[in-house]
Amino acid sequence: MDGRDGRRRAFAAGRSAAYELTDESPVYVISVAAQLSGLHPQTLRQYDRLGLVSPDRTPGRGRRYSARDIEQLREVQRLSQDEGINLAGIKRIIELENQVAALQQRVAELSAAVEGAAAAMQQREAQVHASYRRDLVPYEDVRSSSALVVWRPKPRE
Repeated sequence: MDGRDGRRRAFAAGRSAAYELTDESPVYVISVAAQLSGLHPQTLRQYDRLGLVSPDRTPGRGRRYSARDIEQLREVQRLSQDEGINLAGIKRIIELENQVAALQQRVAELSAAVEGAAAAMQQREAQVHASYRRDLVPYEDVRSSSALVVWRPKPRE
């Protein structure tokens, strides 16, 4: 789950409606993506086959790269050249980074849900407290009283 399904739906919907350009918008053909990333087009094809960077596809099966894909190509190149990590290791790093991002998003969603539930609970609690009929039950603030009440049951006969 890397969010590509949403991008593909947005790409398909974008053809019929006004199209908004984002970092996720697949706009670069392979030759331009190769130039922007500083890699050979054949290297981009290899990365696609290995699943390192998977660009969107046109209906004619042509590759279309987004700005985020170009960033990822540069990061793969950096990890490979500068850090000496093999392609299998890079693929695992990318998978783990995607998993962390998904989990962080889920944590944010759950935190928002908990905050909403806590606010609803506080509101409901306030409504319940406001509904008390204080004319029927004498109310005395226990914190200001120092009386001690002892209860002794009646002996059984």
